[in-house]
Amino acid sequence: MFDEIFGLPAHPLIIHFAVVLTPLLAAASVAYTILHRWRPLLAWAVVLLSLGAPVAVFAAKESGESLKASRFASVDGTLGQRIETHESFANPLLLSTAGLGVAALLLVYATSPSRGSLGDRFGRPVTLVLSGVTVLLAVVVGYFVFRAGDSGARAVWGA
Repeated sequence: MFDEIFGLPAHPLIIHFAVVLTPLLAAASVAYTILHRWRPLLAWAVVLLSLGAPVAVFAAKESGESLKASRFASVDGTLGQRIETHESFANPLLLSTAGLGVAALLLVYATSPSRGSLGDRFGRPVTLVLSGVTVLLAVVVGYFVFRAGDSGARAVWGA
């Protein structure tokens, strides 16, 4: 399923979804956290990105594993090391992106107005903790998406 798209290796095509959606999720989550007046405008973007970015990262991870198995299984030396380095960022990126997605969804839910209130469904302390966790995970996601992308580019282009 993650091997080819129209005869082309799927991984170089699929990664672009992860490369775009993941930093957008991080940025939108942080913006939602600190720009209280913009929350009504950002809420839908955060919700959609919280669902889409982890799926994109999962698809990129699976397509990368498929690409490695089909075309680079017996590669060793410098290229093999570069592929292993790139591959080592897949799971941390997937887990941190999924964690950010969950934290951002919880933050949107916690801060969205419920019947008869103006927000903060669970109280200000819970909202502050969710905000802190969201910002922290956004930084972690930013780090791992950069490292995964940089190591992948180095593996491909040999820089």
